[in-house]
Amino acid sequence: MAALEKQCTLSVHYDRSTPNEVGELKKDLESNDVERKTKALKRAILLQLNGEALPGVLMTVIRFVLPHEDNHLRKLCLVYLEIVDKTGPQGKMLPEMILVCNMIRNELTHPNEYSRGCALRFVCKIKEAEILEPLVPAVRQNLEHRHSFVRRNAILAIHMVFRNFEYLIPDAPELVYRCLQGETDVACKRNAFEMLCSCDEEKAVNYLVQSLEVVPSWGEILQLSALKLIRTICKSKPEEKATFIQLIFNLLQSTSASVAFEAANVLFSLSQSTTAVRAAVECYCRLLLSQSDNNVRLILLDRLEEIRTSHLSVMQEVLFDMMRILSSPNLEIRKKVLSLASDLVTSRNAQPIINLIRKEIHGLASEVGEDFEVTLQYRQLLLRFIRNIAMNFPDCVTLATGVLEEFVDDEFASVAPDAVVALREVAVKYPYLQASIVERLGHILTSGLRNPRVLRGIVWILAEFSSNGDQVNNSFQAILHVVSPLPLSPHVTKTTETEVFNDVQSVSSDHSFHSVSSKKPKVLADGTYATQTVIEELSSGLEKRDLSKHGPAVRSLILSGDYFLGVAVCSAITKLALKSRKLVSKQNCHKMTANAMLLCSSLLRFAQSLEAPAKMDSGSAERIILCILSMTRDVSGDVFLISSHEAFEEYMKERRKKEEEKLREQAEKDHLQVDEPVEFRILRTQRQFGGLLDISEQPAAWKDLDSNFVDEEDEHIEFDLTKVVQLTGRTDPVYAEAHVAVKQYDIILDILVMNQTTDTLQNLTVELATMGDLRLCERPQSHNIGPLDQRNIRTNIKVSSTEAGIIFGTIVYDIAGKASPSRSVILSDIHIDVMDYLHPGVVSDATFRSLWAEFEWENKIAIQTSITDLGEYLDFLIRCTNMNCLTPRGLENESGFLAANLYATSIFGEDALLNVSAEKTAQGNIVGFIRIRSKMQGVALSLGDRISSRQNAAK
Repeated sequence: MAALEKQCTLSVHYDRSTPNEVGELKKDLESNDVERKTKALKRAILLQLNGEALPGVLMTVIRFVLPHEDNHLRKLCLVYLEIVDKTGPQGKMLPEMILVCNMIRNELTHPNEYSRGCALRFVCKIKEAEILEPLVPAVRQNLEHRHSFVRRNAILAIHMVFRNFEYLIPDAPELVYRCLQGETDVACKRNAFEMLCSCDEEKAVNYLVQSLEVVPSWGEILQLSALKLIRTICKSKPEEKATFIQLIFNLLQSTSASVAFEAANVLFSLSQSTTAVRAAVECYCRLLLSQSDNNVRLILLDRLEEIRTSHLSVMQEVLFDMMRILSSPNLEIRKKVLSLASDLVTSRNAQPIINLIRKEIHGLASEVGEDFEVTLQYRQLLLRFIRNIAMNFPDCVTLATGVLEEFVDDEFASVAPDAVVALREVAVKYPYLQASIVERLGHILTSGLRNPRVLRGIVWILAEFSSNGDQVNNSFQAILHVVSPLPLSPHVTKTTETEVFNDVQSVSSDHSFHSVSSKKPKVLADGTYATQTVIEELSSGLEKRDLSKHGPAVRSLILSGDYFLGVAVCSAITKLALKSRKLVSKQNCHKMTANAMLLCSSLLRFAQSLEAPAKMDSGSAERIILCILSMTRDVSGDVFLISSHEAFEEYMKERRKKEEEKLREQAEKDHLQVDEPVEFRILRTQRQFGGLLDISEQPAAWKDLDSNFVDEEDEHIEFDLTKVVQLTGRTDPVYAEAHVAVKQYDIILDILVMNQTTDTLQNLTVELATMGDLRLCERPQSHNIGPLDQRNIRTNIKVSSTEAGIIFGTIVYDIAGKASPSRSVILSDIHIDVMDYLHPGVVSDATFRSLWAEFEWENKIAIQTSITDLGEYLDFLIRCTNMNCLTPRGLENESGFLAANLYATSIFGEDALLNVSAEKTAQGNIVGFIRIRSKMQGVALSLGDRISSRQNAAK
């Protein structure tokens, strides 16, 4: 049926029958060729599904197709009889149905068991009591058939007949109960048990109580039905829990994963005692390790995450069992495990967890060649996990710091910078560790590290946290070692300070140098004279070599044009030289200051020379000049020693504030507030619209819509008037409006249809179509609506990606008693907003940069707004896009510039990145650009359109 409906949907605009085609169709159905009959019947089914009138075809099918002996043809005939109209215009059953009843009765007594089974399935789908009544005796006889396939479908048929027309089989529960007691087939027993659970719960409970000892030996499907009944009974009758609790504990040890999982769910829902919760959690963990399907593991981890909020101590007991799943290569599973474990680490288990993570890091060496990107992201997750332990557990911070230091010297360029940042935070929070961190980073700096971002972080830490004379001296020598020999030049450097050059020789003792003084004096620009000295390197002879390629890592990077690293080194060495004035002897202080000034001045000169690969920008040059002036006492050194430290403290304070806000929000979600209102669903309708409004005063449409937003599983969709879309006009013969609710991957449309005429509308159908990555799950059923009556029609639409979509369609109906053709009302379009799928997210700066470089779709938007405050405009963007700002805030209005990164993620795991660069002009308006990047084109375009429309509306 599903396949036929899909084909019908594709051909709805192309298959329109004409009288000639109907005649040809009848001829094909009357032919003796089986293949020709089959094709004709399939076409008749498609036309019938499309709503085409096929006069006379039903009788032709009954006469020439239904009696045929071909099994495939007879099954197709049953499909046709299922969808064909069985009543006439007046609502009375067609006389042809009498022949159909005779044919179906013959099928129900056919000697072939599979023919009987297909006929019984057809009986399940009949909704007309006049057709079912003569078939009931034959259906009852099939309960005693020798073949289980027939008995299984007979039970289903009796169930459906009893549910729809109880008076036709009033003794159905007793009949099925007797069959259940003597049945041996698992599928038949399951169908019978489900029928009793639905129609006579007391008999189902009696049978279950009598079979408690043998339930563990039942089949999987029957055990699942038993657990479903236990959940229902114990919720309505809590006193019955003691009867079934031992059975649930036994089913926890079932070899079937689905039974064990459902038993754990039932146990957790029935009892919140520590013993019950511990048994359920242990079952989840056991399934987590035994199941290989990643989707199953993700479901189990989500379940454990729900339990964590209310039973933290129990979850802490199974932490190590849960961490064993890190061996899975799936990144999403690893991410969920680490996220869950981060809240379960305590001071007692922190040290073993760190050792476990250390082993996991060492074991990643074999995964590098398999999937570099996945391994890289996993290392970042492990780094973040260790960093959280270091910040939260002082007793284990030393061990965690050792793991972070291993990350600093890591071969992965994008992981090491985060490790340096983590070490910086540790040094700030735990001052007693600053000495060991400085010492360790000094060794790492001189080990040949070549990552510029890591080097910048290391030299900053060395300069900031060196607090005594030995630390200052060692840090200074470490930095000087990685930039030596001085002055900075690939080949030859000129200087007028020969004495300083001699100091350089003493520092660079691992290289052989000599100076050659020219006999002729050098005439300077002001007319004075100076001695010219040439520095030559002797290495296995008098051959010169390019030190920009063969020297220390930091020196080679600077000489290759990385002036950003050069400025960081100059600032760090300047800060150390300024600190040395109070911490070391005067002679050493002068020597350190001279070397620092030589480094700064030689870098400036090299950047201006012809040998430089690129010119230095003005900002870097000004920074280096400031370093030189601060060491000559022309400028106060407070800008390096005091102001920079205060700025760093402000940054850390802002960061801690954000983390505290995040933790507070998480705590509010996890714990119910004392003053939070209790929701009584029985009073929900009266309070739905914001006041104690009497239900009789509410519009009828609202009452009907509200009553339909509660399903059978105690879930409901919050009714929001802003989500109600008017589909037709008030003066149309059919008025329709829809409530649009986005729930995870589904869009649920609850459509209210009102007949505003005094005629009966027959076969009223809402035909919908979609644009974008939306897919209609099922076609809404047809309805007959009386005069001035109304119906609620619900349908689901699947969403496969974060992209704006459109739903459109028509309402088609016939007027009872009139031979006029079908009429239609065109519906207004329903626009699905991309904001329904996005929610704010948080990623590290390194992850943001890597995603920015990876994503290929970019949407650039010019800022055009009447907002004149930069902070207010950033707040507008956050509200408009539902994204989270990753950049520290507070200085945009003072500086007149705004540069911020925003991030959001969708329910489908898609990332949305936004960068805003703006400035406030002298006229007071804001100018600049917004760039949006995403892996999916639809996300970037939809966000851009939303920002453009909102900022235009804000003018």
